[in-house]
Amino acid sequence: MPTNLAQLLSPLDLHGIPLRNRVMMAPLTRARAGVTRVPNDLMQEYYIQRASAGLVISEAVTISEQGFGWVDSPGIYNEAQVEGWKKITTALHKKGTPIFMQLWHCGRASHSSFHNGYAPVSASAIKLNGDTIHSPAGKQPYETPRALETHEVAAVVQDYRRAAERAKAAGFDGVEIHAANGYLIDQFLQSKTNHRTDVYGGSLENRFRFLKEIVEAIITVWPANRVGVRLSPNGVFNDMGSPDFRETFTDAAKRLNAFGLAYLHVVDGLAFGFHELGAPMQLPEFRAVFSGILMGNCGYTAEAAESAIASRNADLIAFGRPFLSNPDLVERFANGWELNPPAEMQVWSSPGAEGYTDFPFHAKI
Repeated sequence: MPTNLAQLLSPLDLHGIPLRNRVMMAPLTRARAGVTRVPNDLMQEYYIQRASAGLVISEAVTISEQGFGWVDSPGIYNEAQVEGWKKITTALHKKGTPIFMQLWHCGRASHSSFHNGYAPVSASAIKLNGDTIHSPAGKQPYETPRALETHEVAAVVQDYRRAAERAKAAGFDGVEIHAANGYLIDQFLQSKTNHRTDVYGGSLENRFRFLKEIVEAIITVWPANRVGVRLSPNGVFNDMGSPDFRETFTDAAKRLNAFGLAYLHVVDGLAFGFHELGAPMQLPEFRAVFSGILMGNCGYTAEAAESAIASRNADLIAFGRPFLSNPDLVERFANGWELNPPAEMQVWSSPGAEGYTDFPFHAKI
């Protein structure tokens, strides 16, 4: 018998977008777009397979060539990419499934081989302390990035705005700003990676300024209630974790609350690593300062998700790794069916259909 998941499987009106259930498909970098970074038929099949999600959040999509940091990930900086994504959004809409595009700039989590020999950019010239990065030149050590000059920041903000325009042209229902997991916006937010002395560094207000300007630019393209933001207060991925993390992310959530966003997406779970710089931040801390739709993520079981929604700590829960190997995850939850074994890490970003579109659906009983 299936577990009672009445809350998780209940519908929700996301500011005029009807969600059939509260099982969100989390953004998952799968690196199947090839060197052109144009979405293709294989990617379309992958998304259609997972169309039972209440909302699909696309894999992270690079907003510009400067934003590169992952081999073969898709982009949204030219018209061919718009047309490629349009096929995917159209196919999902035929299934009645809305989709948001996650907008991405890797910042220092990159390598000069992505950028014609030029150093990647960041908030400050602080090297990522990690093993190696998979680059166009093969596995390479991380390099010290170049700090963006104050006058250069506005151009990056405009890259986000143009990407949001292209996402709209491609038929998306909204966009999610990727401000998590140690990528460029997170590098500006956190004191570990932001040692600037200009208007983008130092105080909480200044470190938030880059994200604020991006939100303000994007809501000239989309209504604020079609724009989500993702934060990862507990994460260690990409060498993150700041001693003042609780103060930083409480302040960011409070400031974001003023915009009337579609949602705030918080990677509150610890399954992706934890910096151990204090007690982990949990959803009730965000609920206390953010009055809009709140989405939790990372390591949730169906039962934990049901509990989070029933207790009103969350409105939505995003599932990542379970969606990799279970294209029919919602049906499995609804029927109490066993999940497929987790996908092996080596297929997360490998080319081709293996470990991507070849996971079995549960036999209908």
